[in-house]
Amino acid sequence: MCSYTGITPTIKHSGSSVGGRISKVGNKRLRNLLFLCAFSACKQNKGCRETYERLVGKGKSKKLALIAVSNKLLKQSFAIAKSGLPYDENFVSKLA
Repeated sequence: MCSYTGITPTIKHSGSSVGGRISKVGNKRLRNLLFLCAFSACKQNKGCRETYERLVGKGKSKKLALIAVSNKLLKQSFAIAKSGLPYDENFVSKLA
């Protein structure tokens, strides 16, 4: 699902320099909608807010943090659709 929207990270190598970007191969409109939803998610969703604040606290750019929140938001919504369970803010994965 993340690849379909084009928000998966890719690594670019050129000699000794290494850089990372999002792939931008997927659906542009869906990617833009997720990015806009990330703004609201940072205010309303506890997990997304913690992710955003953690990344910005590490010195990452705010745009990169919003893309990470978009990725998290997409994964949360996919898990909810797949499981059929309602959203639980205090959910802890059994795999972790």
